[in-house]
Amino acid sequence: MPKGLLYLAAAITAEVIATSALKASEGFTRPLPSLVVLAGYAIAFYFLSLVLKTAPVGVAYAIWSGVGVVLIALIGWLLLKQPLDAPALIGIGLIVAGVVVIQLFSKTAAH
Repeated sequence: MPKGLLYLAAAITAEVIATSALKASEGFTRPLPSLVVLAGYAIAFYFLSLVLKTAPVGVAYAIWSGVGVVLIALIGWLLLKQPLDAPALIGIGLIVAGVVVIQLFSKTAAH
């Protein structure tokens, strides 16, 4: 796997962990979840900055945010029991389709 994709996967993972901890931080009033949020976002932006050495910012950010949105929606549904209705599922499907199109067909994707 190319280094840029590994960095992108690390950035997405860190961002998803940080975003997942936001609710538990209760407005940054709980120290441990707040630390997870801050560290997670710092790590996510560090790895995203490495991705930007080899990929255009628009493409890298589209993949990073798109995959992050889908994963957070799934975590909300599976772990937090937050319902997803048909329009939400269609929207998530469109995001996934967009990321797949970029990865498969774009000559500017993070390879």
